[in-house]
Amino acid sequence: MTGYRRFTESEKAEIWDRIEAGESVRSVAVAFGHFPSAVRGMVQRSGGSRPRARRRRELALSAAEREEISRGLAARQSSRTIAAKLGRAPSTVAREVGRNGGRSLYRAGSAERRAQQRCRRPRPGKAALGWQLRAVVEAKLALR
Repeated sequence: MTGYRRFTESEKAEIWDRIEAGESVRSVAVAFGHFPSAVRGMVQRSGGSRPRARRRRELALSAAEREEISRGLAARQSSRTIAAKLGRAPSTVAREVGRNGGRSLYRAGSAERRAQQRCRRPRPGKAALGWQLRAVVEAKLALR
């Protein structure tokens, strides 16, 4: 059994598939080589139901646009010039560069990772907050 390795996204998807099919937390944990508390914790943090797939807003900068910003900064182009190439407002480029280290430290890869971390939901679902509410919800779901 591994104690500290986190689940990959594909493992999480398979765990949810197995749990939704009615398999016990214990058997799922054994299949993945983890302690049952690791699987139980993953389920509890999401409030007992599979989290929705994350999608990026259409207006958010893409990884390709961040790479273009990085190339423009390396070529010593102004924010306005980079923004014109991307079809974005100059303020969008300036804010992106400012929040990710400035002109001298901006890196597209680290900016993309930080953007993904910032867009995560900052709090757990309501059912994850208290065992009493979760128990009531599960009982009512069992009754359909």
